[in-house]
Formats: sequence, C-alpha cells, structure tokens
Amino acid sequence: MKDDANLLQQTTRLSLQVDELVAEIKQLRVENASLVNQREGLVEERAKLIEKNELARVRVDAMISRLKALESHT
Repeated sequence: MKDDANLLQQTTRLSLQVDELVAEIKQLRVENASLVNQREGLVEERAKLIEKNELARVRVDAMISRLKALESHT
C-alpha cells in the first residue's frame, strides 16, 4: 500500500514536471519566433542603412569633386 502511494506520488510529480516542460517549450517557441522576426527586421533595416550610407558617400564624393573643380578654375 505504502509503495503504491509512493509510486502514485512520484507519477503525479513527474506528470507535473512534464506539463511544466511542455509549457516552457511552448513559451520558448513563441520567444524564438519573435526573435526570428526581430532579426529579420534588423537585417532589413541594416541593409537600408547601408544603402543610405553609400548614397551619402557618393553625394559627398560628388561635392568634393565639384569643389575641387571650382577651386582649380579660380
């Protein structure tokens, strides 16, 4: 009898632990999906910033060339 009660108690405890693990896995999956989406957004934002930076560099180079041309004409 005592062994049956102990076994039932252990089984109940294990069942609760499994339920907790399942809940934790679900939460981790939600967090992982969120992080994947966030990373994709950051990758897109980085690409846009790189493009803007390149455009700004081209414009600055063009301004420098024009200034040098003006300077050589004076």
